[in-house]
Amino acid sequence: MKEEKFEIDLPEVFNLGLMLDCGQAFRWKKEADGSMRGIVGDRVFSLLQKDGKLICSCSREEFNGVLRRYLDFDRDYKALVNIFSADKYLKKATREFSGIRILRQQPWETLCSFIISQNNNIPSIKGIIERLCQSFGEEIEEGCFSFPEAERLKNLKIEDLAVLRSGFRAKYILDAAEKVADGEVDFDKIESSPIETGREELIKIKGVGKKVAECTLLYGFGKLEAFPEDVWVKRIVSEMYPDGLPECIKGYDGVAQQYLFHWRRNGKEFG
Repeated sequence: MKEEKFEIDLPEVFNLGLMLDCGQAFRWKKEADGSMRGIVGDRVFSLLQKDGKLICSCSREEFNGVLRRYLDFDRDYKALVNIFSADKYLKKATREFSGIRILRQQPWETLCSFIISQNNNIPSIKGIIERLCQSFGEEIEEGCFSFPEAERLKNLKIEDLAVLRSGFRAKYILDAAEKVADGEVDFDKIESSPIETGREELIKIKGVGKKVAECTLLYGFGKLEAFPEDVWVKRIVSEMYPDGLPECIKGYDGVAQQYLFHWRRNGKEFG
């Protein structure tokens, strides 16, 4: 049976490889043909950017129902990048790494993934998440598993998570699962409320500090004003913006952060 495929013209400022491999998401792999293969919800997708088009292993309906939102496909990033160019550092970062968009991932998966990311490197993060999905998710197709829901994890014990080899993070995963599943941390409230409410909700979870909360709000809830700060971003802010972040990023702080983070992570220097 021939695999279903759908092609769509790409908007300006779109780079699939950068988007899926710049530290936002951890369940995508690059295939030999240059395509990116990953899992969104309960579906495995293969995506290839070629000749100004995005080629998807799905129907138009699936693209519109899942990927359009996930890839933030309809936002005018060219306009954002033009606004950012008022700042000399962002002008360089957006020119060097043009095409990064903020993915809109599932909130629970995002929260759990960034709890796992604490004091961790990307290969290790991906390994823990893969073992989590293999152990407690549902098999979608051979070798591919969904991300386990909070309800599936909430009654597990620390020893049940030993297979993950996640260290101190295991207790935080379980606390997050319990509070999300029981509604103590209310995702609907976070979605519909100002960002300050989301921050207050998320830090109820053990092990969730400012960085994990900001990552969850940015990548899981689409709160583009969220501004995650890891060691790289803190260094950027202290060195380049000692008097505060530029006014041109206001409301889209998280988009600017992603460009600056990726620039510095790739060994670039702002002159």
